[in-house]
Amino acid sequence: MNKTAKEIADIESAADSEGSVTHIGQTMTRMRLMTGRRLIGRLAIQSVAPGLELSHLDVLDAVRRAQDSGEVTVGTIAEMMRIDPSRASRVVSDMVGRNILRRKASQADARRIVVVMTPLGQKLMAEIKAQKMTLVSDIVADWPQEEIDVFAKLFDKFISGFEELFEARMREMTEDA
Repeated sequence: MNKTAKEIADIESAADSEGSVTHIGQTMTRMRLMTGRRLIGRLAIQSVAPGLELSHLDVLDAVRRAQDSGEVTVGTIAEMMRIDPSRASRVVSDMVGRNILRRKASQADARRIVVVMTPLGQKLMAEIKAQKMTLVSDIVADWPQEEIDVFAKLFDKFISGFEELFEARMREMTEDA
């Protein structure tokens, strides 16, 4: 059987695509292992607030992300971090004691208590961002600008697709339950 050039190209393209997808999966594993070590958070803690734990940074990040949508409560933090509300409350209390977060009455309902960042909490978030930007800048320092621009767009596209797929799968799981 003679295969046409197009058939051969299609077979090679499919094989290359499968190899590329496998390569992406393997690279994701490597990245997960690196991010699992929490280098950026550890550097920020060392630089700004020695003695904090990584869970403190997780709470701080949850507050940062949630505050754009409105007032942040301990329940909001627990939900975002997928932890028990009592655990979230203990971590928030510890962070209030360290002057990283503070509690205040809700502007919408004075019976409700909300959580906000203090100037120290804001400084810690700024340090985390600075550490992240330094790390990324160091990694791409010898890349041509065109490659950085293309990677930024493709990486955002990949992560956006990942988030969409994750949310869809989570909805399916809750509908099935």
